[in-house]
Amino acid sequence: MLNDGELYLIAAPSGAGKTSLMKALLTRCPRLALSVSDTTRPARAGEVDGEQYHFVSPAEFELGVEKGDYLEHAQVYGHYYGTRRDRVAALWAEGRDVLLEIDVQGAEQVARSHPDLCSIFILPPSLDVLAERLNRRGSDAPEVIERRLKAARSEIAAFGRFRWLVVNDEFDRALAEIMAIVTAWPLRRERQAHRLAKVLAEQTVDGTIGD
Repeated sequence: MLNDGELYLIAAPSGAGKTSLMKALLTRCPRLALSVSDTTRPARAGEVDGEQYHFVSPAEFELGVEKGDYLEHAQVYGHYYGTRRDRVAALWAEGRDVLLEIDVQGAEQVARSHPDLCSIFILPPSLDVLAERLNRRGSDAPEVIERRLKAARSEIAAFGRFRWLVVNDEFDRALAEIMAIVTAWPLRRERQAHRLAKVLAEQTVDGTIGD
């Protein structure tokens, strides 16, 4: 993937504030582009096809899985979600870095195929705060909130699979930490050695660059 742009992934339990942080990040990092996922769930009020998601039928989604069109896919609460490979490739071809907003299941799949992925997990300050945020949204029934909290415990337990952890206890600070990660990540040794191969070859004793 070193010949392509960077690939960033942000995951979080529902209610951790991931969507707001990503929107703010995208406005501050013009090189970064969100790859909009496919989903089989119905569009909610105010959602526009191609903006929040590409809304597709289950049959269309399953055909895409069969053909290997998805970089990752998962079933969440009875609906399919997936990232199309061609959309990621198209953004790289435009010279953009790509941001994925997916769950823990999808993150594992992407990490296997793209080991130099920059994966970030957003944590709530506590499960009590998370429950309070979910209740405050007023969009879910109590049993749905309980299901989301149960899922959150399982997702948080997978934190060790992510390269970076950010606690969203204060929005501006969490955003600043994510921006610092996105700024620093392209400067890692593996990427810089690839970019600066000629410069490094000229400056090393035997003209070789280590792994």
